[in-house]
Amino acid sequence: MSRIGKQPVPIPDKVKVGITNTTVVVEGPKGKVFKTFAPVVKISIVDKKVIVAPSEESRFASAMYGTARSIIAGMVKGVTEGYVKDLEIQGVGFKAILKGKQLDLALGYSHPILMDIPEGIKITVVEGTKVKVEGCDKQLVGAVTAEIRSYYPPEPYKGKGVRIVGERVRRKEGKTVA
Repeated sequence: MSRIGKQPVPIPDKVKVGITNTTVVVEGPKGKVFKTFAPVVKISIVDKKVIVAPSEESRFASAMYGTARSIIAGMVKGVTEGYVKDLEIQGVGFKAILKGKQLDLALGYSHPILMDIPEGIKITVVEGTKVKVEGCDKQLVGAVTAEIRSYYPPEPYKGKGVRIVGERVRRKEGKTVA
């Protein structure tokens, strides 16, 4: 049995939660998020709290109901507070520019990298080298951040590249002449 799964998820005043079969829709001031869960979990609303319980006695059901509760708590947090990831671009001539619904990245390649910004994500660029990714869906914010980082991950010799703020890049020593 999951200790996390047993805890109910409180619903704040400004948040609406709707449940149909195994799909949960959470709507709040920052946006709307929905997720479909496996049918082995039973989700219900009691006294402004979301209750998650396994619907059968199996190992998969025991694992999924704690996971479902945690995801629903993240959805409620996302529509009330939102999620933010900060990126930092390091390197000579490396920069980012917003062009409408696209992010233009100049990362030392012979061509610019144009990335379409998905619906529900807000990207802001400060000083050309600091990129802030915001949204109410934790998974989507992380996926967009990982995609931006994947265009030029930080390299260990000079430290150039796109890194998440707070990420520690282990530096290597270059070749030495004997």
